[in-house]
Amino acid sequence: MSATVAELRAVQVARGGRALLDGVDLTLHAGEVLAVLGPNGAGKSTLLGVLAGDLHPDSGEVLIDDRPLSDWRVGDLSRRRGVLLQENSTAFPFVVHEVVRMGRAPWRRTPRSEEDDEAVSEAISAADIGPLAERAVPTLSGGERARTAFARVIAGRTGMLLLDEPTAALDLGHQEALLSLARAHARAGDAVLVILHDLNLAAAFADRVLLLQEGRVAACGTPAEVLTEATVSTVYRTPVEVIPHPVTGRGIILPRRPM
Repeated sequence: MSATVAELRAVQVARGGRALLDGVDLTLHAGEVLAVLGPNGAGKSTLLGVLAGDLHPDSGEVLIDDRPLSDWRVGDLSRRRGVLLQENSTAFPFVVHEVVRMGRAPWRRTPRSEEDDEAVSEAISAADIGPLAERAVPTLSGGERARTAFARVIAGRTGMLLLDEPTAALDLGHQEALLSLARAHARAGDAVLVILHDLNLAAAFADRVLLLQEGRVAACGTPAEVLTEATVSTVYRTPVEVIPHPVTGRGIILPRRPM
């Protein structure tokens, strides 16, 4: 088993008298893609916010590299994990390459600032936004903004990527490309946590799946262990069938529809 880089232990978060996370345990390992799934309101973004250090749990522990998150200084934490949120609005007309370079800000005045130009160029190429490099971000489509935001995160070279619905605004080809790149980062040793709504993308790209239901962990394991007909049908309250992909053998989840 690869090293554990982040961990939640019995984490509780409540807002307005409602439990958003209720006793959640999670481990994130170097070298893996962990997909977090669940219906709307299940607690996925709250979980990512707690792990990123942006939300403080009411109880429980959050550990990064076996150290309590509260012991981390902001600058050190920003160099340890990159975070991609659902909303990627830019208030000022920065151009694309400037936004991607913002991912290098945590390394300013450190020896690793020497990597800035290389990291930015590599991220722009990997996210397929080279032709957009001089475009003002407010002029971009939703998908182009999403790819720019992803490039900013990977330019940080933090070793841990926390991605909240990174494929939501992307077309089919860019969904595949982004998750292939996330998996390549994991194979190179990074830890990747990605929130997804598309169960089939999770089945295809994740090493492990954490399935949330009403703030609790409904199941955790490999895609084959978690994304079963019984579990998915129960959690999503929609009958599904799971059939093997003819080439990869991984499950394809389809809703059962009347003839």
